[in-house]
Amino acid sequence: MAVGNLSKTGEEKTASRGQSEVNRRLKYISLAVLVVQNASLILSIRYVRTLPGDRFFTTSAVVMAEVLKVLTCLVIILLQKRLNVKEMVYFLIDVIVVQYKDTLKLAVPSLIYTLQNNLQYVAISNLPAATFQVTYQLKILTTALFSVLMLRKSLSRVQWISLLLLFAGVAIVQVQQEGNKEASVKDTSNQNYTVGLVAVVISCLSSGFAGVYFEKILKGSSASVWVRNVQLGIFGTALGLLGLWWNDGAAVAERGFLFGYTSMVWCVIFNQAFGGLLVAVVVKYADNILKGFATSFSIIVSTVTSIYLFGFHVDILFTAGAGLVIGAVYMYSLPKAPGSSASPSSSSSSSSSSEKTDRDAEMEAFLPKAQGGVSPPSAVHITT
Repeated sequence: MAVGNLSKTGEEKTASRGQSEVNRRLKYISLAVLVVQNASLILSIRYVRTLPGDRFFTTSAVVMAEVLKVLTCLVIILLQKRLNVKEMVYFLIDVIVVQYKDTLKLAVPSLIYTLQNNLQYVAISNLPAATFQVTYQLKILTTALFSVLMLRKSLSRVQWISLLLLFAGVAIVQVQQEGNKEASVKDTSNQNYTVGLVAVVISCLSSGFAGVYFEKILKGSSASVWVRNVQLGIFGTALGLLGLWWNDGAAVAERGFLFGYTSMVWCVIFNQAFGGLLVAVVVKYADNILKGFATSFSIIVSTVTSIYLFGFHVDILFTAGAGLVIGAVYMYSLPKAPGSSASPSSSSSSSSSSEKTDRDAEMEAFLPKAQGGVSPPSAVHITT
């Protein structure tokens, strides 16, 4: 009997070691995927927006990405319903039309995300990719501040220090870019650094508010992330078409919806549409520290790649500012120490939810904090 117990214990230890090895490999894979997705989207948008020749309409690209997201979620829901189209249609009518009040809750964040997606194109078209990548980390600051103001969350001392370092690092980068403005946009004559900076700041504000808004209005919601994204996509597509008509209506009527589309443009759209889905899958295996490290490493990748692709100039001031941002991102992702500065009544909820405030904008845009926003990233429900 004792021999049998020892044998069973040995098998359990072997299985545990095997599982831990698998999890370790999945974490490394997650790190690589997060870095590639974070860096590639920004670099590819910058590349297609600086190429000579016909320029595609960014408003049409935003609409196309929304349509692809909705179609993807519909396919996933259909698979969950075992390819029963009738059952899926009844299900969607119930959750979207019958429960219309719940659907209408997503009108505001959908408007914000549509605005944010358009502003990202404007910002990246007018800013060097590395500068945008560094400056866009202000979304961590805006999300944290909105969480404190709207959700009464508490931040640890380390997180407050990291936010100060983040702001200082971005400020240093902007000072460096202001002093080197001509060199930073010398590749094209139609870029406006001020327009790009305003666009990225508004995008950071909208990203922070939208993420916290989701967490506030969707607490306790039982809807799956796929249903939420269908609801988001309906509003997003309609609002995107409205923006297209307002900004580029006459030009699109004359030249066509897909004017200027190339294989590289399609790659950008697919990256934008499915990147969030990819991040949502891999984030199941990546803890918050790993995500922070991935974000930091993607800044380095974007900077190095920009040097070779766009002739971006890196000096000591930019290196110092980017270094502060990278360190701040990593510091903010560290788990809160026990007994940190949370009030007794809210410490249990804030310790689990504060880890989520630095989610990537791309993931927020595709997979909002559905499931109430009270679970850590590893508990995000991918299927229902």
